[in-house]
Amino acid sequence: MAKILTHPAAVAALLAALAVSAPATASAAPANTSAAATSCYGGAVTVSYGDAVEFGPYTTTSRCADINLRMVGGDAEFVWACVKFTRVGECNYWTKAGRSWKTIATDVKDGSKFTVPLGVDLEGSSARVQIAF
Repeated sequence: MAKILTHPAAVAALLAALAVSAPATASAAPANTSAAATSCYGGAVTVSYGDAVEFGPYTTTSRCADINLRMVGGDAEFVWACVKFTRVGECNYWTKAGRSWKTIATDVKDGSKFTVPLGVDLEGSSARVQIAF
């Protein structure tokens, strides 16, 4: 038959032992992910299609692991965007982006120089976009 601990000192000792050996939880991970996204997007630059059709040059930072883009204004329904790394000299691939953040290049190396050519859905349309890198 099991004994029930009724002495306060024994109960305290048992609780202390459990606290030391209990595994840690990873409940802070989502907050860190959110903070990283906020930090990445918080450093975004805003540009207007029509002022230019290719933006940059920019240099990637440790702030973002990817290069992201979203529309924040204009009458275009979407834009086409690509990343042109200076060392390569041509677009990686074209990505359709709307008003939500869209990744246009993944796993970029810090310190990489690049430009972002854009195209709009219809000739004469305008677009204001943010680029986070």
